[in-house]
Amino acid sequence: MEENNVQPVQSPVTIVGDLHGQFYDLLQMLEEVGGCPPQTSYIFLGDYVDRGHNSVETLSLLLCLKAVYPAHITLLRGNHESRQITQVYGFYDECMRKYGNASAWRYCVSAFDSFGLAAIVDARVLCVHGGLSPDVRTLDQIRAIDRQQEIPHEGAFCDLVWSDPEDSLVGAPWQVSPRGAGYLF
Repeated sequence: MEENNVQPVQSPVTIVGDLHGQFYDLLQMLEEVGGCPPQTSYIFLGDYVDRGHNSVETLSLLLCLKAVYPAHITLLRGNHESRQITQVYGFYDECMRKYGNASAWRYCVSAFDSFGLAAIVDARVLCVHGGLSPDVRTLDQIRAIDRQQEIPHEGAFCDLVWSDPEDSLVGAPWQVSPRGAGYLF
């Protein structure tokens, strides 16, 4: 995938959050909510795998849609597009069950490294999987991140996929997330 860390997207666009292997929900969403490309453009915000029983099918459909409609599908990386996380939350085990070895899993997690970190709609709306980072003040700082790697445990890349908004913060604008990665903001 030849995309930038910050992918420009024009509206109208349908923005989709975590799928977590819910293949049939994805099919229903494509049919009932947004319609299929190229009539509709999509930004998928990450967390395509783990937890659900059909992560392989979910990811496969998204990758096929991206291959056929590259200008209409934007795939961002979430915190579950990670070698470490997929070994804990089910995607690795699903690949082993369905294929009998780890080859498919290795190809998938290698593809994750190509997924963008952010999309910017109409040069006005920033979309990321997680949230903001105290280490990021400009889009150029996101553009400069080396995404062709496993998600690090700290820093801007980590924060963009792990941070969470929190309405009840008092005092400082940033608090370390209780999840162990990213921030509350």
